[in-house]
Amino acid sequence: MHNEFPEYRGELEYSCLGCGKKFPADELYYTCPDCKGVFLLNDKKFENLKEIPGKKWQDIFDQRTRTKKNALRGIFRFYELIAPVVEEEDIVYLGEGNTPIITSSPTLTKKIGQPLAYKNDGQNPSASFKDRGMACAFSYLKFLVRKKNWGQVLTICASTGDTSASAALYAAYVGDPIKSVVLLPQGKVTIQQLAQPLGSGAVVLEIPGVFDDCMKVVEYLADNFRVALLNSKNAWRILGQESYAYEVAQWYDWDMQGKAVFVPVGNAGNITAIMSGFLKLKKLNIIDELPRIIGVQSSHADPVFKYYAQEPGKRRFAPVKVSPSVAQAAMIGNPVSFPRVKALVEEYERVGGPGIFNVVQVEEQEIIEGMLLANRYGHIACTQGGECLAGLIRAKEAGLLDKDELAILDATAHSLKFIGFQQMYFEDSFPPDYEIKPKKEFINTPRQVLGEQEKKTLQGREFTLEVGNRIVEILGLSKKEG
Repeated sequence: MHNEFPEYRGELEYSCLGCGKKFPADELYYTCPDCKGVFLLNDKKFENLKEIPGKKWQDIFDQRTRTKKNALRGIFRFYELIAPVVEEEDIVYLGEGNTPIITSSPTLTKKIGQPLAYKNDGQNPSASFKDRGMACAFSYLKFLVRKKNWGQVLTICASTGDTSASAALYAAYVGDPIKSVVLLPQGKVTIQQLAQPLGSGAVVLEIPGVFDDCMKVVEYLADNFRVALLNSKNAWRILGQESYAYEVAQWYDWDMQGKAVFVPVGNAGNITAIMSGFLKLKKLNIIDELPRIIGVQSSHADPVFKYYAQEPGKRRFAPVKVSPSVAQAAMIGNPVSFPRVKALVEEYERVGGPGIFNVVQVEEQEIIEGMLLANRYGHIACTQGGECLAGLIRAKEAGLLDKDELAILDATAHSLKFIGFQQMYFEDSFPPDYEIKPKKEFINTPRQVLGEQEKKTLQGREFTLEVGNRIVEILGLSKKEG
């Protein structure tokens, strides 16, 4: 059974969060043609899924974890909940999803004073969580290309790095008629992240400014020209990213009691998707209760934090001007998905009760040291993962967690993507705008044992003994007895 492709087909439609209008999901829409509001995709036949008991759904999804069918090996093992309109031949699978949840080392758990674990989404193919959304978006795009017999499709996205790497990778794999173009803020993307779309053969265009500037250009192009936008305005991306919630629930045997999921808030697409995913599980009785969701924002880009810090009933959303951040994916002052967050938080709190959703603010110093601290104890967290650890510490200080509540932290990318920031910390070379001053206990640099000139005077065994004895002195080694 777990090797069979699902028979269920949904009837998806775009639902505008601005004016409430609905549009059929057989076209590429990014914003409402009438009011420019953002969309959520809803399955008009979702209620039919309730005919299957929650326990049966658990068994179905658990059985699919053993499949060798490519179409069901990744995020689409939750096919009925994600994009149940595409056919098996349309599904793009590059190994995304199924990223591990790693329990914190005992030492780090003791140091933080809270049970915690990291979900390593940097172990996706392009080394970030963006692959979840791209797998869904490109599968839907393949479906449309086949159905409408399109001759050429140009995909385009604005990015601080991870989105472009993922979009370029999936476009390269799918190939003709799909071509990839990415817009990056000049000088604000790590060399590792820039290398990825270049290596995948994408057309890479650099623009002076920040992500928000790139996003405005991409929106203009998507509104006026035939291009496929791949930022989180693309509602199919959000559907794919819901798989994060499904995997977390499945890993804990569908028991989300006593758990808090920490999510960095950048363009707000991921936190939107995670809330939506848990809500679907709850509606189908696959889980009995919702986990707590805690969003985390840097003080250098914190519009969502500022919104929820206001008194309910008097809240007004306002974009903020961003300052440089080591959590580059979070450096967004006007998140595209904020309307989605607002709508889903209202539903999440209605179902889960007060205190089920919070946003905390952390400093840049805390973010980079959160990453260094996590990795010092055996994790592979990126700066966004460091942001989550800093958020956990802040949430504890604010009394938002029960003492035995398990914190599940989102490491959205692989630590190697942000290794330049680690080096800047070790070298104390951050520009003043970052407001980061290194602490000695976090710095780790190579120690030279022998100089090049000294090496020239030593030959063979002399060299070995000299270097060996110096290392003995550095490490304070004791001779073997007997």
